Amino acid sequence: MSLKSWKEIPIGGVIDKPGTAREYKTGAWRVMRPILHKEKCIDCMFCWLYCPDRAIIQEGGIMKGFNYDYCKGCGLCANVCPKQAIEMRPETEFLSEEG
Repeated sequence: MSLKSWKEIPIGGVIDKPGTAREYKTGAWRVMRPILHKEKCIDCMFCWLYCPDRAIIQEGGIMKGFNYDYCKGCGLCANVCPKQAIEMRPETEFLSEEG
């Protein structure tokens, strides 16, 4: 679907079929970015369990990082982390890295 303006967005948004949300990179909505402090992480995977966007990257039960294409910066991962291994930082701090 190619939209020319916000006025063309259908009621309910552009994700209008079940199972199609992964087609849209929604990470640009983010205001806060989760940052992993791996030295504190115990790989409990609470972050993975609670993430509503499936943006936690894990391999074999080991926390590897975040898929920023889909992370919306809600902060649930940081809130459920028992070791405070995830810190939420303003997205504006990272603008120069993406330039």
